[in-house]
Amino acid sequence: MADAKTLTVPKGASGVLVLADGTCVFGRGFGAVGDAVGEVCFNTAMTGYQEVMTDPSYAGQIVTFTFPHIGNVGTNLDDVEADEPFALGCVVRQDVTEPSSFRNVQPFDQWMKANGRIGLSGVDTRALTRMIREKGAPNAVIAHDPEGAFDLPALVAKAQAWPGLEGMDLAIQVTGKESRLWSGGPWALGKGYAEADSEVDGSNGTRPHVVALDYGAKNNIFRNLVKAGARVTVLPATASFDEISALKPDGVFLSNGPGDPAATGEYAVPVIGELLEKDVPIFGICLGHQLLALAAGAKTVKMHQGHRGANHPVKRLSDGLVEITSMNHGFAVDTDTLPANVRPTHVSLFDGSNCGLELTDKSAFSVQYHPEASPGPQDSFYLFERFVSGLKQGDRP
Repeated sequence: MADAKTLTVPKGASGVLVLADGTCVFGRGFGAVGDAVGEVCFNTAMTGYQEVMTDPSYAGQIVTFTFPHIGNVGTNLDDVEADEPFALGCVVRQDVTEPSSFRNVQPFDQWMKANGRIGLSGVDTRALTRMIREKGAPNAVIAHDPEGAFDLPALVAKAQAWPGLEGMDLAIQVTGKESRLWSGGPWALGKGYAEADSEVDGSNGTRPHVVALDYGAKNNIFRNLVKAGARVTVLPATASFDEISALKPDGVFLSNGPGDPAATGEYAVPVIGELLEKDVPIFGICLGHQLLALAAGAKTVKMHQGHRGANHPVKRLSDGLVEITSMNHGFAVDTDTLPANVRPTHVSLFDGSNCGLELTDKSAFSVQYHPEASPGPQDSFYLFERFVSGLKQGDRP
């Protein structure tokens, strides 16, 4: 790491991460050629890099993987959370090697190139992670040029000009554009994903109807709702109360997503507030958790470094049970602002931040983490079961 003002590009460097403060991290570029600007974060998961890169919650972010061997199992058509990658790029320790997995369809570096995403290898990711932990998540540009022809001062200026995630509504950019009936069920080795209308139980018409608001949802959330017994209709993030009500849902799900919840809340919170007034059952995850808190009268705050990984211990306050969870968020609910009718239900054992809540006078609850990611591996599936089993079918106002 060095200052762009005093540096020339080292011989052999074909990739660089340029921070807004002028710090340059050189390495070997892979994937797409070009540059992208966003916030640098780190993820501590040892598996799931393809899921991470395709998680819409990573829109606007460059992911530093702390696990050194990224790309070693290649990529496939199943381990994706959306139809395209949303993370801008990634920073890894070791060069991407030939894939070693019977499920591989395309090597990771080729997949990155085909999807227009930039990678940087050969980086001391431990040092970069320590820097983020000490100074917070910085704005930066990740760039790849096979010839190493980088205009470092220009890249610094680009990083400095980017406004940052605080105040940014990214859900509007990643949400689906149309209403759709979700049909995919859970995955099984050798079988792929079940079809909800045939392989799950063949009773879609008699299942409780859940309307899911897509703020940047991971597909596996919908599959877990199906597994728990629901039929699911997905609506865009901007869906109105009337559009939701017209579908006569038995419950409403608030999905994960990227960006600042306060910015997304400008159009989402009034709708959630109307749902709460009608006492429509609500279950939220990640951004959905934060939006529910805002609708209830609480506030959210930008975190210093965020929580991203598949090994985060969370304590369930009702009985002290500890769940091993998957997380990806850079904002958090401010526990000190929770109103009297909102009860904390889960807390991070890393830093004590809020990881769950429920309304005492409404049928609404949420968690900050991702139960569908199954890192425990099934510690948190009960949340889907709790939500779906509590739904009563029938017309709602």
